[in-house]
Amino acid sequence: MRRGRFWLVTVVTVLTFAATLSLGEWQLSRAAQKEALQAAIEAQKTQPPLGQQDFLAMAKPAEVMHRPVHLRGLWLAPQTVYLDNRQMGGVPGFYVVTPFAIEGSQQTVMVQRGWIQRNFEDRTKLQPVQTPPGLVELDARIEPPPSHLLELGKTPEPAATTVESPGSSPIRQNLDLEAFKAESKLPLRTDVSLQQTGAASEGLQRNWPAPAFGIEKHYGYAFQWFGLAALVTILYVWFQIVAPFRRARRG
Repeated sequence: MRRGRFWLVTVVTVLTFAATLSLGEWQLSRAAQKEALQAAIEAQKTQPPLGQQDFLAMAKPAEVMHRPVHLRGLWLAPQTVYLDNRQMGGVPGFYVVTPFAIEGSQQTVMVQRGWIQRNFEDRTKLQPVQTPPGLVELDARIEPPPSHLLELGKTPEPAATTVESPGSSPIRQNLDLEAFKAESKLPLRTDVSLQQTGAASEGLQRNWPAPAFGIEKHYGYAFQWFGLAALVTILYVWFQIVAPFRRARRG
């Protein structure tokens, strides 16, 4: 009976050790994958800016995602959107997103122009943002559409309307580019957006947060799994080998 229990505990220990070791190695592989992705993004950011014609002809955005781009066109300021509950430097505020009509084309792209701080006394009171009129040069990075935040009680988004004064554009929790294209009737690209780069200007800050990959989390989980594997080994050796040996010597 003791012998059968010994082998049962041994089999369970081996299986547990193998499982925890495998899970730890899987967490390390996930960390390595995300580190490679992070390195690829940083490499894209150092590429020469994509020209206007190349951007207009872009068929596979995934191949140039995060790459700099230089465009010329017009800001469509009346259809600016303020994305709520966005932070910069840990301070809540709004991302200011404006359509940009590219010169010499029928193509428009949404540009995340920068961030403004929230008015903590009146949420609907927005800081003024200066939008240059006429043709402008734009330096930006190609990014996915603006990220979506969790909406507990989703309400219909207001349609894009013409505004009469700075800072009166609609405030939204999220921006769905397909829906905005239908509302605004703009020839809008819905597969990408742009993040304007450069120093703070026009009342906007542009210290864009880096993507959160959670690499440290994977290393932490790997440490826990490897620690559990070591603990299982130590307990097995103690209770199945050391303790019986000591009892036998005392007997």
